[in-house]
Amino acid sequence: MEQGQKPFRFGVIAENVRTHEDLVSVARRAEELGYDIILIRDHLVEDPFSNQLAPIAALATVAAVTETLRIGTLVLANDYRHPAVLAKEAATLDVLSGGRFELGLGAGWLRREYEQAGIPFDPAGQRVGRLEEALRVCKALLAGGSLDFCGEHYRINGLTNFPKPSQRPRPPILVGGGGKRMLSIAGREADIVSVLTTSVATGEVINDPAERSPETVERKVEWIRQAAGERFEEVELNMIVSPMVIDDPVEGAERFARERGWSSVAAEEVLDMPSVFVGSTDRIAEQLLARRERYGVSYLVVSDGNMEDFAPVVSRLSKT
Repeated sequence: MEQGQKPFRFGVIAENVRTHEDLVSVARRAEELGYDIILIRDHLVEDPFSNQLAPIAALATVAAVTETLRIGTLVLANDYRHPAVLAKEAATLDVLSGGRFELGLGAGWLRREYEQAGIPFDPAGQRVGRLEEALRVCKALLAGGSLDFCGEHYRINGLTNFPKPSQRPRPPILVGGGGKRMLSIAGREADIVSVLTTSVATGEVINDPAERSPETVERKVEWIRQAAGERFEEVELNMIVSPMVIDDPVEGAERFARERGWSSVAAEEVLDMPSVFVGSTDRIAEQLLARRERYGVSYLVVSDGNMEDFAPVVSRLSKT
Protein backbone atom coordinates (compact mmCIF):
# COMPACT_ATOMS: atom_id res chain seq x y z
CA MET A 1 0.00 0.00 0.00
CA GLU A 2 1.39 3.37 -1.06
CA GLN A 3 1.94 6.07 1.55
CA GLY A 4 -1.26 8.05 2.01
CA GLN A 5 -3.49 5.32 0.58
CA LYS A 6 -6.25 3.95 2.75
CA PRO A 7 -6.65 0.20 3.27
CA PHE A 8 -9.41 -1.50 1.34
CA ARG A 9 -12.82 -1.92 2.92
CA PHE A 10 -15.56 -3.96 1.31
CA GLY A 11 -19.30 -3.68 1.80
CA VAL A 12 -22.46 -5.46 0.73
CA ILE A 13 -25.59 -3.53 -0.14
CA ALA A 14 -28.68 -5.57 0.70
CA GLU A 15 -30.71 -5.32 -2.50
CA ASN A 16 -32.45 -8.68 -2.53
CA VAL A 17 -33.54 -8.92 1.11
CA ARG A 18 -37.29 -9.03 1.75
CA THR A 19 -37.74 -11.04 4.96
CA HIS A 20 -36.21 -11.47 8.40
CA GLU A 21 -34.74 -14.78 7.31
CA ASP A 22 -33.17 -13.23 4.20
CA LEU A 23 -31.70 -10.38 6.21
CA VAL A 24 -30.15 -12.58 8.87
CA SER A 25 -28.79 -15.01 6.28
CA VAL A 26 -27.17 -12.31 4.14
CA ALA A 27 -25.72 -10.47 7.13
CA ARG A 28 -24.19 -13.55 8.72
CA ARG A 29 -22.84 -14.75 5.39
CA ALA A 30 -21.30 -11.34 4.65
CA GLU A 31 -19.56 -11.41 8.03
CA GLU A 32 -18.37 -14.97 7.43
CA LEU A 33 -16.94 -14.03 4.03
CA GLY A 34 -14.93 -11.16 5.49
CA TYR A 35 -16.92 -8.16 4.32
CA ASP A 36 -16.58 -5.13 6.56
CA ILE A 37 -20.06 -3.67 6.43
CA ILE A 38 -23.64 -4.26 5.28
CA LEU A 39 -25.59 -1.31 3.91
CA ILE A 40 -29.21 -0.57 3.09
CA ARG A 41 -30.75 2.03 0.80
CA ASP A 42 -33.66 4.28 1.78
CA HIS A 43 -36.58 4.10 -0.64
CA LEU A 44 -40.36 3.97 -0.32
CA VAL A 45 -41.21 2.55 -3.75
CA GLU A 46 -40.35 -0.63 -5.61
CA ASP A 47 -38.50 0.84 -8.59
CA PRO A 48 -35.66 1.24 -9.42
CA PHE A 49 -34.09 -1.04 -6.78
CA SER A 50 -37.06 -3.28 -5.93
CA ASN A 51 -38.77 -3.33 -2.54
CA GLN A 52 -36.58 -3.18 0.52
CA LEU A 53 -36.83 -3.07 4.29
CA ALA A 54 -36.72 0.17 6.27
CA PRO A 55 -33.03 0.80 6.94
CA ILE A 56 -32.86 1.80 10.62
CA ALA A 57 -34.96 -1.13 11.90
CA ALA A 58 -33.25 -3.59 9.54
CA LEU A 59 -29.76 -2.48 10.58
CA ALA A 60 -30.66 -2.86 14.26
CA THR A 61 -31.60 -6.46 13.47
CA VAL A 62 -28.30 -7.01 11.65
CA ALA A 63 -26.37 -5.66 14.64
CA ALA A 64 -28.18 -8.11 16.93
CA VAL A 65 -27.26 -11.19 14.88
CA THR A 66 -23.62 -10.35 14.01
CA GLU A 67 -20.47 -9.73 16.02
CA THR A 68 -18.09 -7.51 14.04
CA LEU A 69 -19.94 -6.52 10.87
CA ARG A 70 -20.43 -2.78 10.60
CA ILE A 71 -23.81 -1.40 9.54
CA GLY A 72 -24.63 1.62 7.44
CA THR A 73 -27.07 3.49 5.22
CA LEU A 74 -26.28 4.17 1.56
CA VAL A 75 -27.94 6.59 1.81
CA LEU A 76 -30.82 8.01 3.85
CA ALA A 77 -32.90 10.65 2.07
CA ASN A 78 -32.60 13.78 4.16
CA ASP A 79 -36.14 14.97 3.43
CA TYR A 80 -37.69 11.89 5.06
CA ARG A 81 -36.42 12.68 8.59
CA HIS A 82 -35.79 15.83 10.57
CA PRO A 83 -32.06 15.96 11.46
CA ALA A 84 -32.76 16.16 15.19
CA VAL A 85 -34.80 12.95 14.98
CA LEU A 86 -32.15 11.34 12.77
CA ALA A 87 -29.36 12.24 15.21
CA LYS A 88 -31.21 10.45 18.01
CA GLU A 89 -31.83 7.39 15.82
CA ALA A 90 -28.18 7.33 14.72
CA ALA A 91 -26.83 7.67 18.24
CA THR A 92 -29.15 4.96 19.53
CA LEU A 93 -28.21 2.59 16.72
CA ASP A 94 -24.53 3.24 17.37
CA VAL A 95 -24.95 2.41 21.06
CA LEU A 96 -27.04 -0.70 20.43
CA SER A 97 -24.57 -1.99 17.82
CA GLY A 98 -21.55 -1.46 20.04
CA GLY A 99 -20.17 1.36 17.90
CA ARG A 100 -20.62 -0.19 14.46
CA PHE A 101 -22.88 2.34 12.73
CA GLU A 102 -22.00 4.54 9.74
CA LEU A 103 -24.50 7.26 8.82
CA GLY A 104 -24.90 7.75 5.07
CA LEU A 105 -26.98 10.76 4.06
CA GLY A 106 -28.09 12.25 0.75
CA ALA A 107 -30.37 15.01 -0.48
CA GLY A 108 -33.10 12.72 -1.86
CA TRP A 109 -33.56 12.45 -5.60
CA LEU A 110 -36.27 10.03 -6.75
CA ARG A 111 -39.09 12.29 -7.98
CA ARG A 112 -41.69 9.51 -8.35
CA GLU A 113 -41.14 8.44 -4.75
CA TYR A 114 -41.70 11.95 -3.42
CA GLU A 115 -44.85 12.32 -5.50
CA GLN A 116 -46.35 8.98 -4.44
CA ALA A 117 -45.61 9.72 -0.78
CA GLY A 118 -47.03 13.24 -1.00
CA ILE A 119 -43.71 14.86 -0.10
CA PRO A 120 -42.93 18.09 -1.98
CA PHE A 121 -40.17 17.53 -4.53
CA ASP A 122 -38.44 20.87 -4.26
CA PRO A 123 -35.83 22.06 -6.78
CA ALA A 124 -32.43 20.40 -6.43
CA GLY A 125 -30.81 23.52 -5.02
CA GLN A 126 -33.31 23.66 -2.18
CA ARG A 127 -32.99 19.96 -1.36
CA VAL A 128 -29.20 20.17 -1.38
CA GLY A 129 -29.32 23.28 0.80
CA ARG A 130 -31.43 21.41 3.34
CA LEU A 131 -28.96 18.55 3.31
CA GLU A 132 -26.04 20.89 3.97
CA GLU A 133 -27.79 22.30 7.04
CA ALA A 134 -28.91 18.84 8.19
CA LEU A 135 -25.31 17.62 8.09
CA ARG A 136 -24.22 20.41 10.39
CA VAL A 137 -27.09 19.73 12.79
CA CYS A 138 -26.46 15.97 12.87
CA LYS A 139 -22.70 16.36 13.34
CA ALA A 140 -23.16 18.78 16.20
CA LEU A 141 -25.84 16.74 17.98
CA LEU A 142 -23.89 13.49 17.60
CA ALA A 143 -20.76 15.13 18.99
CA GLY A 144 -22.57 16.01 22.22
CA GLY A 145 -23.45 19.18 24.08
CA SER A 146 -26.34 21.58 23.69
CA LEU A 147 -27.03 22.90 20.19
CA ASP A 148 -28.46 26.22 19.07
CA PHE A 149 -28.80 26.44 15.30
CA CYS A 150 -30.65 28.93 13.13
CA GLY A 151 -30.56 28.24 9.41
CA GLU A 152 -32.76 28.75 6.40
CA HIS A 153 -34.34 25.31 6.73
CA TYR A 154 -33.85 24.16 10.35
CA ARG A 155 -33.90 25.80 13.76
CA ILE A 156 -32.64 24.06 16.91
CA ASN A 157 -33.08 25.69 20.33
CA GLY A 158 -30.82 24.35 23.07
CA LEU A 159 -31.31 20.68 22.20
CA THR A 160 -29.05 18.00 23.68
CA ASN A 161 -29.00 14.62 21.99
CA PHE A 162 -29.41 11.37 23.94
CA PRO A 163 -27.81 8.87 24.05
CA LYS A 164 -24.17 9.71 23.38
CA PRO A 165 -22.90 7.50 20.56
CA SER A 166 -20.32 4.81 21.33
CA GLN A 167 -17.93 6.05 18.64
CA ARG A 168 -15.95 9.20 19.31
CA PRO A 169 -16.22 11.95 18.42
CA ARG A 170 -19.29 10.51 16.61
CA PRO A 171 -20.19 7.79 14.07
CA PRO A 172 -18.59 8.32 10.64
CA ILE A 173 -20.75 10.26 8.21
CA LEU A 174 -20.95 9.37 4.53
CA VAL A 175 -22.37 11.67 1.88
CA GLY A 176 -23.07 10.43 -1.62
CA GLY A 177 -23.30 12.49 -4.77
CA GLY A 178 -22.40 12.91 -8.41
CA GLY A 179 -22.64 16.64 -9.11
CA LYS A 180 -20.13 19.34 -8.24
CA ARG A 181 -22.17 20.99 -5.48
CA MET A 182 -23.02 17.72 -3.73
CA LEU A 183 -19.46 16.42 -3.92
CA SER A 184 -18.12 19.75 -2.71
CA ILE A 185 -20.41 19.65 0.33
CA ALA A 186 -19.33 16.05 0.91
CA GLY A 187 -15.68 17.06 0.65
CA ARG A 188 -16.17 19.75 3.30
CA GLU A 189 -18.45 17.90 5.70
CA ALA A 190 -18.18 14.10 5.36
CA ASP A 191 -15.78 11.47 6.64
CA ILE A 192 -16.64 9.23 3.68
CA VAL A 193 -17.67 10.39 0.20
CA SER A 194 -19.56 8.02 -2.09
CA VAL A 195 -18.95 8.86 -5.74
CA LEU A 196 -22.01 8.17 -7.90
CA THR A 197 -21.38 6.74 -11.37
CA THR A 198 -24.98 7.16 -12.51
CA SER A 199 -26.91 10.38 -13.01
CA VAL A 200 -29.95 11.20 -10.87
CA ALA A 201 -30.21 14.89 -11.79
CA THR A 202 -33.54 14.41 -13.57
CA GLY A 203 -35.23 12.68 -10.62
CA GLU A 204 -34.65 9.17 -11.93
CA VAL A 205 -31.66 6.89 -12.57
CA ILE A 206 -29.96 7.54 -15.91
CA ASN A 207 -27.38 4.86 -16.57
CA ASP A 208 -25.19 7.04 -18.78
CA PRO A 209 -21.88 5.39 -19.72
CA ALA A 210 -20.22 8.81 -19.70
CA GLU A 211 -20.79 8.98 -15.92
CA ARG A 212 -18.61 5.88 -15.55
CA SER A 213 -15.68 7.05 -17.69
CA PRO A 214 -12.20 7.49 -16.19
CA GLU A 215 -12.24 11.18 -17.04
CA THR A 216 -15.58 11.77 -15.31
CA VAL A 217 -14.55 9.92 -12.15
CA GLU A 218 -11.24 11.80 -12.03
CA ARG A 219 -13.12 15.09 -12.33
CA LYS A 220 -15.46 14.13 -9.49
CA VAL A 221 -12.55 13.14 -7.24
CA GLU A 222 -10.91 16.48 -8.01
CA TRP A 223 -14.07 18.34 -6.91
CA ILE A 224 -13.90 16.48 -3.61
CA ARG A 225 -10.18 17.23 -3.27
CA GLN A 226 -10.66 20.96 -3.89
CA ALA A 227 -13.49 21.24 -1.39
CA ALA A 228 -11.79 19.14 1.28
CA GLY A 229 -8.52 21.05 1.10
CA GLU A 230 -5.99 19.96 3.70
CA ARG A 231 -8.34 17.33 5.12
CA PHE A 232 -8.59 15.42 1.82
CA GLU A 233 -6.10 12.78 3.02
CA GLU A 234 -8.49 11.99 5.87
CA VAL A 235 -11.50 11.48 3.58
CA GLU A 236 -12.35 7.91 2.57
CA LEU A 237 -13.67 7.51 -0.98
CA ASN A 238 -16.48 5.02 -1.59
CA MET A 239 -18.05 3.60 -4.75
CA ILE A 240 -20.71 1.03 -5.57
CA VAL A 241 -19.05 -1.25 -8.12
CA SER A 242 -20.18 -3.83 -10.66
CA PRO A 243 -18.00 -6.97 -10.62
CA MET A 244 -18.26 -9.85 -13.06
CA VAL A 245 -16.05 -12.87 -12.45
CA ILE A 246 -15.52 -14.47 -15.85
CA ASP A 247 -12.66 -16.09 -17.78
CA ASP A 248 -13.00 -13.86 -20.85
CA PRO A 249 -13.03 -10.14 -19.90
CA VAL A 250 -14.04 -9.00 -23.38
CA GLU A 251 -17.03 -11.35 -23.44
CA GLY A 252 -18.04 -10.09 -20.01
CA ALA A 253 -17.68 -6.44 -21.01
CA GLU A 254 -19.78 -6.98 -24.12
CA ARG A 255 -22.48 -8.61 -22.01
CA PHE A 256 -22.33 -5.74 -19.49
CA ALA A 257 -22.86 -3.17 -22.26
CA ARG A 258 -25.59 -5.21 -23.93
CA GLU A 259 -27.57 -5.57 -20.67
CA ARG A 260 -27.60 -1.77 -20.29
CA GLY A 261 -28.51 -1.04 -23.88
CA TRP A 262 -25.17 0.59 -24.65
CA SER A 263 -25.03 -0.41 -28.30
CA SER A 264 -22.32 2.13 -29.15
CA VAL A 265 -20.02 1.38 -26.20
CA ALA A 266 -17.07 -0.89 -27.01
CA ALA A 267 -15.83 -3.60 -24.66
CA GLU A 268 -12.56 -1.71 -24.16
CA GLU A 269 -14.50 1.31 -22.85
CA VAL A 270 -16.39 -0.86 -20.37
CA LEU A 271 -13.16 -2.45 -19.15
CA ASP A 272 -11.72 1.01 -18.45
CA MET A 273 -14.68 2.16 -16.34
CA PRO A 274 -13.50 2.69 -12.73
CA SER A 275 -16.69 1.17 -11.27
CA VAL A 276 -16.69 -1.97 -13.46
CA PHE A 277 -14.48 -4.98 -12.74
CA VAL A 278 -14.58 -7.83 -15.24
CA GLY A 279 -12.37 -10.91 -15.46
CA SER A 280 -10.76 -13.50 -13.24
CA THR A 281 -10.30 -13.00 -9.51
CA ASP A 282 -6.61 -12.25 -10.13
CA ARG A 283 -7.40 -9.66 -12.78
CA ILE A 284 -10.02 -7.94 -10.62
CA ALA A 285 -7.63 -7.80 -7.65
CA GLU A 286 -4.97 -6.20 -9.86
CA GLN A 287 -7.51 -3.68 -11.18
CA LEU A 288 -8.57 -2.74 -7.67
CA LEU A 289 -4.98 -2.03 -6.66
CA ALA A 290 -4.32 0.04 -9.80
CA ARG A 291 -7.54 2.02 -9.50
CA ARG A 292 -7.04 2.75 -5.82
CA GLU A 293 -3.70 4.26 -6.77
CA ARG A 294 -5.22 6.29 -9.62
CA TYR A 295 -8.53 7.46 -8.10
CA GLY A 296 -8.05 6.97 -4.36
CA VAL A 297 -11.20 4.85 -3.97
CA SER A 298 -10.61 2.26 -1.25
CA TYR A 299 -14.10 1.48 0.07
CA LEU A 300 -15.93 -0.70 -2.47
CA VAL A 301 -19.53 -1.91 -2.24
CA VAL A 302 -21.13 -4.76 -4.18
CA SER A 303 -24.71 -6.00 -4.37
CA ASP A 304 -25.65 -8.98 -2.24
CA GLY A 305 -26.22 -10.77 -5.55
CA ASN A 306 -22.47 -10.53 -6.24
CA MET A 307 -21.36 -11.21 -2.68
CA GLU A 308 -20.29 -14.82 -3.17
CA ASP A 309 -18.46 -14.34 -6.48
CA PHE A 310 -16.58 -11.31 -5.18
CA ALA A 311 -15.59 -12.93 -1.85
CA PRO A 312 -12.22 -14.29 -3.06
CA VAL A 313 -11.20 -10.72 -3.96
CA VAL A 314 -12.26 -9.54 -0.51
CA SER A 315 -10.24 -12.32 1.09
CA ARG A 316 -7.16 -11.32 -0.88
CA LEU A 317 -7.28 -7.55 -0.44
CA SER A 318 -9.22 -6.76 2.72
CA LYS A 319 -7.32 -4.31 4.98
CA THR A 320 -4.35 -4.18 2.58
